[in-house]
Amino acid sequence: MIRRIYKSGLTTTSGGNISIKDPEGNIWVTPSAIDKGSLTRKDIVCVKPDGEVMGLHKPSSEFPFHKAIYEARPDITAVIHAHPPALVSFSIVRKIPNTNIIPQAKNICGPIGYAAYALPGGQELGDKIAEQFNQGYDAVIMENHGTVVGGTDLSDANTRFEALEFSARTIIGASTVGTVSYLSDSQIEQFENAIPSDIPEMSKVEYPSEELAIRTNISELVRRACEQGLMISSYGTVSVRWYDDNFLITPRNIPRMEIGIDDIVQIRNGEREPGKLPSRALKLIQQIYRKNPEVNSVILTQSPNVMAFGVSDARLDVRTIPESWIFLQDIPVVPFGKQFAGDDTIPDLISKNTPAVIIQNDSIIVTGDKLLQTFDRLEVAEFSAKSLIMGNPLGQLVPINDIQIEDLRKKFLS
Repeated sequence: MIRRIYKSGLTTTSGGNISIKDPEGNIWVTPSAIDKGSLTRKDIVCVKPDGEVMGLHKPSSEFPFHKAIYEARPDITAVIHAHPPALVSFSIVRKIPNTNIIPQAKNICGPIGYAAYALPGGQELGDKIAEQFNQGYDAVIMENHGTVVGGTDLSDANTRFEALEFSARTIIGASTVGTVSYLSDSQIEQFENAIPSDIPEMSKVEYPSEELAIRTNISELVRRACEQGLMISSYGTVSVRWYDDNFLITPRNIPRMEIGIDDIVQIRNGEREPGKLPSRALKLIQQIYRKNPEVNSVILTQSPNVMAFGVSDARLDVRTIPESWIFLQDIPVVPFGKQFAGDDTIPDLISKNTPAVIIQNDSIIVTGDKLLQTFDRLEVAEFSAKSLIMGNPLGQLVPINDIQIEDLRKKFLS
């Protein structure tokens, strides 16, 4: 887990620490002053309830506040502390990110606590953080320091950690290009109540070789999306049409980085593979496939730079470089709520000339023929959005003009 956090750019070689408390009361914690990018199992330190330290290294210098959290909250068995850039930005301006920026973050993160500054590694810092957790917070901004989150296990803690940093990044990106808009509590409640009723299970499942190949492809692309920061643990759907209106889709309630081929859900003749729950985006994707025979794959995700435009009043104008417009053309934005079952707005918008749609404060939906093409379009959209955000402080955007667009259309799209 610490290697994943490091590779995601959410901590540095020397910064950050994570721990787990086992049923016997032992606390397993990352070591002090050891490269976070190359830790192995033998480097992890065990601190027993009586204080005895077992391992090759000293425990993290921040071990005191890990211990204090566990003493304050017996229900927490995993803690992550790091200095992710966006949350550090909030900590040094002494603000708490508003997690109503995306629908799932509020429930995943819960209310966010705030611990005033204290010397790192000291008992005072441990007391201040433990006080926040004792009040019921599962995530705490540490003033001029970073953040710390807890969970029922390490996967739960990491999902909360990612969602909180994503919220912070999205708010900062949106503030750079425009005015930020947030969801109301009622809109978030609407999202939580929009989980589709379970479709019936099929009585017999078939796994032909081409279906297994699709599963492998989906699993690999989901992992790549997570590694590249295009998807976080708590949100993201990938689907591939198998044949006719039958398709495969990622499951709900499994952290995206952990999805394997056996977790993928087969949807055939309107029935689901037994024992599995498909993504909550199932109905929307069904509608897209039925109305768009040329679409054979769909990705729905929250890539951070695209979402900066999805949560602000700024337009994602992909007329930046020829590739961006050729791949995506213009990306329409629809209001939050249009992604729920029964609304045909998004399926009707999708076409050969409109392969991607942004849902305000929710996600981007990207479609294509082959899954790799769809993933490529997602990458292009994210790169385009990042270029626009980075270019904003430099001066006014000068897009490719209409005459140049028409030349591109004639050469590449006719």
